[in-house]
Amino acid sequence: MSTNGAGPGRDAAAHPDDELSQRETVKSAAAEARSGLAGRFAAAGMPAEQSQDFRGAVRRLAHRMRPEAVRVALILGLAVGSVVLVVLGPRLLGQATNLVVDGISDGEGVDLPALRRLLLVVAGLYIASAAMAYLQARMLAGVVQRTVHRLRASVEEKLNRLSISYVDRRPRGDLLSRVTNDIDNVQQSLQQTLSQLLTSSLTVVGVVVMMFVISPVLALVTVVTIPATIATIRFITRRSKQRFMAQWTHTGALNAQVEEAFTGHELVKVFGRRRDVEQRFAEENDELFEASFWAQFISGTIQPAVMFLGNLNYVVIAVIGGLRVTSGAMTIGDIQAFIQYSRQFTQPLTQLASMANVLQSGIASAERVFELLDAPEQSPDPVDPHRIPSPRGHVEFDAVRFSYDPEQPLIDGLSLVAEPGTTVAIVGPTGAGKTTLVNLIMRFYELDDGAIRLDGRDIADLRRDELRSNMGMVLQDTWLFGGTIRENIAYGDPGASEERLLEAARATYVDRFVHSLPHGYDTVVDDEGGSVSAGEKQLITIARAFLADPTILILDEATSSVDTRTEVLIQKAMAALRSNRTSFVIAHRLSTIRDADVILVMEQGRIVEQGTHEELLHRGGAYHALYHSQFSAPATDVV
Repeated sequence: MSTNGAGPGRDAAAHPDDELSQRETVKSAAAEARSGLAGRFAAAGMPAEQSQDFRGAVRRLAHRMRPEAVRVALILGLAVGSVVLVVLGPRLLGQATNLVVDGISDGEGVDLPALRRLLLVVAGLYIASAAMAYLQARMLAGVVQRTVHRLRASVEEKLNRLSISYVDRRPRGDLLSRVTNDIDNVQQSLQQTLSQLLTSSLTVVGVVVMMFVISPVLALVTVVTIPATIATIRFITRRSKQRFMAQWTHTGALNAQVEEAFTGHELVKVFGRRRDVEQRFAEENDELFEASFWAQFISGTIQPAVMFLGNLNYVVIAVIGGLRVTSGAMTIGDIQAFIQYSRQFTQPLTQLASMANVLQSGIASAERVFELLDAPEQSPDPVDPHRIPSPRGHVEFDAVRFSYDPEQPLIDGLSLVAEPGTTVAIVGPTGAGKTTLVNLIMRFYELDDGAIRLDGRDIADLRRDELRSNMGMVLQDTWLFGGTIRENIAYGDPGASEERLLEAARATYVDRFVHSLPHGYDTVVDDEGGSVSAGEKQLITIARAFLADPTILILDEATSSVDTRTEVLIQKAMAALRSNRTSFVIAHRLSTIRDADVILVMEQGRIVEQGTHEELLHRGGAYHALYHSQFSAPATDVV
């Protein structure tokens, strides 16, 4: 099958949301901006976008990490070992201090061999801890990357199973954001948080245990600060969250405004609206500045506040500890170790608060990805499909009923027969159901009732890939992928020889303009066209369909982007392309379908007239009115 559009067609009925496309673009830009900013701000310890079902998303992520269960267990073991060794360090250093103090106070001198052995043990512990931490980080990176790799593959497979109706009814920017930004945010969040949350949590537990071992009294004093620290962090984050939401909103609006201004740059210049655009930008920029300033300022007070509480705790410990040392209840080495533990205790609490926000951002993105993975899919292909070994192109519509909205019927009881090798032209006003008709042939949508048969076989009993392999499509909206002109033509039949490719290019007049390009058929183009015009892009897509050599050809306003002279040439190419194959041609320019074997005039999903060009003109009905409105009617005011 050869296609050249980003969607199934341009008919208004096929795209009920077209009139909202501009607003969807703005919303998509805002959503992408919020998604990107959430990850970056959260990485700095700032409040991120909130998830709706945190536990459910965490369970699903954990399920996706199940193939890594053995490695996760090893990572957990390495983390425990690394933390245990680090936590033992201050205790041993306290013993070293006691050796020095006892040796001096006894007057017998410091036991240097024992001190040396103790310091070597401490150094060995720290080296071993660092080695375990390194192995843990390396293994965790592999676990996260493989998990996200599988998640990305699942999303890609899901996209191929989604129905066209699902894609049509959602902003493309939002879908792209889920596939790119959200998955990247999940990856970054897992990479940053899993190791840090695990290590920080174990460190808090280990430090608390060691503090209670050294002095239960001082340990209770330290533990009392935990609720105060948590309450302070929550107090600040609640107030900064609203500021960040405002920041994301204004950033999205500013990005959308800039995109709109640059997309319509020529119109802005033509209508002299540059000052208006600049004023709108300045106003939105000022609002973004105000929101960003307060968001950054409020969230930036988290670390100083936690440090202040930690310093208060340090002062209390120093005072109480000094009193206990003077009373002989504790040694100097013990108080030294305890002070080190108190410092170690505050740091992981701050890290946990920061990483919790990053994890929340990642889980929010994971929810969006899982929402896509849970989206309804197109109906499965039949288990025992029929096959058409030698398709002839006989197409029959039998009492077909279809609607996008059950409350607004579009096609009701439509029946028609297209004989092999004939050209069926479909005309009518916008929204009549023309593009919908060919979308149903391609099974982009499923019927509500009735049947469409290809060579006597119900297309619902065929595999979609087999059905579409017999069809070629050229749409009004051209589509080229990033590659050479040769590669874009070969998309219709990747196995075609160079001779066949050149034959298709010559038949569709691509060969006429290719030689004027610097690199000929090796000129690189993309969906924006690159160095070729809109009409030349259309010729390339027609050549692609020509090379595919389909049994059924669908042309949806295929010559709308070319000039009149080129259109005449393309019509000749189309005549050759339509030879010996069934063709469905949607056209607004009635001059392009005069030679069609049968012309269908559609209004509100029904065929109101059908016949040849001459027959329909002679009847003086709807086709006669359409034809003369284009070629002979005077201009009139529209009321």
